[in-house]
Amino acid sequence: MGAAAIDPQTICNVTIIGDPDETARLRRRLRRGGPESGPIPWSVDGAEHTVHLAELSSRAPVAELERSIRVADGVITVVHAAVRRAPRLESILRMADDHQVARLCLVTGLDHPAADFDRCVRAIADIRGAVPVALHSPMGAGPGFEGVIDVVPMWSLAPMAAEFFGDHWPVAERRYRDLMTAVLEQDIASAVVPAEQLVDRIRRLTHIGEAVPVLCDPAPAVDDVAPLLDAIVRYLPSPLHVWQPEHSLDC
Repeated sequence: MGAAAIDPQTICNVTIIGDPDETARLRRRLRRGGPESGPIPWSVDGAEHTVHLAELSSRAPVAELERSIRVADGVITVVHAAVRRAPRLESILRMADDHQVARLCLVTGLDHPAADFDRCVRAIADIRGAVPVALHSPMGAGPGFEGVIDVVPMWSLAPMAAEFFGDHWPVAERRYRDLMTAVLEQDIASAVVPAEQLVDRIRRLTHIGEAVPVLCDPAPAVDDVAPLLDAIVRYLPSPLHVWQPEHSLDC
């Protein structure tokens, strides 16, 4: 019996770029409880997907970085929250912009004493090209880091969540309004938009290189990689949605 055909629209080819220790740790966590090698099966919104992972050290020679980014379908850039300035990160995001490669950023190390999530977002905003859109709101930082609030569906949790999250809720509300303004291009501070509509708009903007979703790594407060895998599938393109001539269909 032959192997079952895979719908190319359910494939995600992703290159994780960052410090080698950070990317190796992230890869091990993404594979925990699943296959040690090969693609990762992942179900989102009732559909089965196949995630192919590749790693690339941010310390690699610039020519190698650019060559790998140019042929990538989608890129995850790992950003440490305590690093004040990362010139190589800036170069990587510029390369992705130059070659019209969809990307998202994962902010790690939020429990570090010098962690500053907003500084990371500002640093990404200072790089020409896509606008950073924070999809997560960290609950504190440094030793007081308590986890992450998912901003996109957060209004489905209100009003109970306001009591549950306490002082972190007003910050998440601000990030929600910023997200609305960025992806819908209008000030709708008092509006509530269905999560499905937001996801669709973020996906479209990410595919065409106008938005960079920014996520928080919840570890060590909560060691959960489901939000990252969900974001990979929802926001990064399948091979069918990559139009650069350098790309080939990876089935």
